Amino acid sequence: MDTLTRLEATIAQRLTASPEDSYVAKLHSKGLAKIAQKLGEEATEAVIAALAGDEAELVGEAADVLFHLMVLLAEKGIRLEQVLAELDRREGLSGLTEKASRSE
Repeated sequence: MDTLTRLEATIAQRLTASPEDSYVAKLHSKGLAKIAQKLGEEATEAVIAALAGDEAELVGEAADVLFHLMVLLAEKGIRLEQVLAELDRREGLSGLTEKASRSE
């Protein structure tokens, strides 16, 4: 099992934990808007770290972005395999071509 698959399983398990015992459960108890807000905050911090040129900080912030994205996906009932399937579908496509196909 790879890291993201293990993380997905851990998040699923912790969604039902006590908010006093689990950060994931605490986010879940605050609802989708709070989870989305937290993902946005982490993404902004990743951008700042990238622009500051601090590699270690960017690595940490990137991990935070992935974690919070996975919490958001779990909250919405979207499995990692669905996201990976979409990435597989896009593989080999020009980003410009793929983006244009979404606006049609």
